[in-house]
Amino acid sequence: MQSLAILCQLVIALGIFNVWIIRYGKETNWRGGEAKNMKEEFAAYGLPGGFMIFIGAAKILLATCLIIGIWIPLLVKPAAIAMAFLMIGAVSMHVKVKDPLQKSLPAMTMLVLSLVVAIS
Repeated sequence: MQSLAILCQLVIALGIFNVWIIRYGKETNWRGGEAKNMKEEFAAYGLPGGFMIFIGAAKILLATCLIIGIWIPLLVKPAAIAMAFLMIGAVSMHVKVKDPLQKSLPAMTMLVLSLVVAIS
């Protein structure tokens, strides 16, 4: 179970780094509404730019804690639980703007992985 949890931690962290650092300003098939970048996506959800910065910083911090948690396990459970709450918010935003189910799949996957880590 330990190996599965570590694998999930890595997948979550790398996914978050990909979305919030590498693809932050790029168009993807997963953006909410008709958004072409992260700023437009948060606008589509009706959320202010400052909230986008807060959420992005929180997700990057939590992803970093999941990586560091491989060596300092005390960080893992709180980071995974907090990430799960953020992913519930992400899924709910896709629902709010009536996105097709496929646009919610990455957030739902991260939610499930976060819960796996939290209960491991």
